[in-house]
Amino acid sequence: MSTAPRLTALDALHRSLGATMTDFAGWDMPLRYASERDEHNAVRTKAGLFDLSHMGEITLTGPEAVKALDYALVGNISTVGVGRARYTHICQEDGGIVDDLIVYRLGETEYMVVANASNAQVVLDALTERAAGFDTEVRDDRDAYALIAVQGPESPGILASLTDADLDGLKYYAGLPGTVAGVPALIARTGYTGEDGFELFVAPEHAVELWQALTKAGEGVGLVPAGLSCRDTLRLEAGMPLYGHELTTSLTPFDAGLGRVVKFEKEGDFVGRAALEAAAERAATNPPRKLVGLIAEGRRVPRAGFPVVADGQVIGEVTSGAPSPTLGKPLAMAYVDAAHAAPGTSGVGVDIRGTHEPYEVVALPFYKRQK
Repeated sequence: MSTAPRLTALDALHRSLGATMTDFAGWDMPLRYASERDEHNAVRTKAGLFDLSHMGEITLTGPEAVKALDYALVGNISTVGVGRARYTHICQEDGGIVDDLIVYRLGETEYMVVANASNAQVVLDALTERAAGFDTEVRDDRDAYALIAVQGPESPGILASLTDADLDGLKYYAGLPGTVAGVPALIARTGYTGEDGFELFVAPEHAVELWQALTKAGEGVGLVPAGLSCRDTLRLEAGMPLYGHELTTSLTPFDAGLGRVVKFEKEGDFVGRAALEAAAERAATNPPRKLVGLIAEGRRVPRAGFPVVADGQVIGEVTSGAPSPTLGKPLAMAYVDAAHAAPGTSGVGVDIRGTHEPYEVVALPFYKRQK
């Protein structure tokens, strides 16, 4: 039995803008409004406006909220100050990645976990189960928020024209309560595009007026509505992982080159600790495969699941691939055998429907913005 996709508070607005809609993780979401290349370039050079209301917000409150999170997640959440955020993972007992998350500390004993849409229910269930022995309440807040992001070099100016919040003092990976265009919001600065930008968590009933106010404020500086399609090419250029592609339950954070998010030094046990200690040792001495960047020498675009080859042998697999509007060439992220993972390794290709297309191995990210 198929259920109808969920609609965000901005659904009618997207349709009025002529968006091409798609079912993404059970939500009807805008894929693109006009040209995904133009939307991508706008975010790199001016600004783009995204509806991210499909993301899963889960709130933990109470005296032992932080202890519960330190046990449930691999990061050291007790070191996150009020008003700051932390990128982390939630792992299985065997070390496999259940999801990658951002945790915001909203108050002394209040934390908001933001999960990927496709994993929100799984993360909610895991957090509820893992927090059971602690004095904390786990609350499903997915319906309490709409989430609008404005990304790109013009985004600080656009937002500053609508709020008196201290945006200059808002560091990367921080969040503060404020008012934007008269709407109460949690203003965060994390981003998934490789550009500067802000995420605005607001009550769903305020989403349309906030979107319209941001659109008006960005009129003179090239702000455009941007869909999930360009969000994917933007994060790919920035070398940022996407759950279900670079991150899965069959990989640990160490396999994904993200071992830095695992904090063994924190107090007490946490789910997956023993397995992750073994994974850390394996990664240091004999890594099975490494995540690398691949840049095409030709024009053919690799897709997730395509084999990476060298000397006629399969040495890895593409996890994400797309044409890069910024670099003008097809790009891919791939897991490859450690022997072929060094930047500049010659003789590496991608098997694209039977043809071995030559690719250059590079370090990630492909693109880094000029500060």
